[in-house]
Amino acid sequence: MITITIADLKKQRLFCDLDDAELAVVAQKVQVEQYPMGSAIFREGEPTRGLCLIRSGKIEVSKTTPDGWKQTLAVLTERHFFGELSVIEDRKTHSTNTTALETTDLYRITTEDFKELECSHPVMMYKIMKTMARMASRNVHSMNDKLVKALISY
Repeated sequence: MITITIADLKKQRLFCDLDDAELAVVAQKVQVEQYPMGSAIFREGEPTRGLCLIRSGKIEVSKTTPDGWKQTLAVLTERHFFGELSVIEDRKTHSTNTTALETTDLYRITTEDFKELECSHPVMMYKIMKTMARMASRNVHSMNDKLVKALISY
């Protein structure tokens, strides 16, 4: 069994702006899950269960194309997070697949706990949402750069 410490949570990018008192609140809501290499964390169409943060390991985020092929969207490692759209957009089912590429330990905050924290700790959740927005912005800029390079080389 993995013990959740404030020091461990400080390593997570999503919590970079939180102080120790806020991390202690988050620690009460975090569940630890372990996935062996090759196992599914979730599949397209399955019910959402919250936000995941990678404590250790590596995961692949993929989508199944209409003709049945797997398209890898991202490979994420320790300190990355995923599943945030399910809590932000209040999605009921996953739109992607996630698979452990190696033995992976995750921290999970359920959708219910995330929403409860939004109500009970709005300043802390503002900090978390701001970090999510910064990360999303970086991803969009990176994708735009890749698209421009692909169009130029075409």
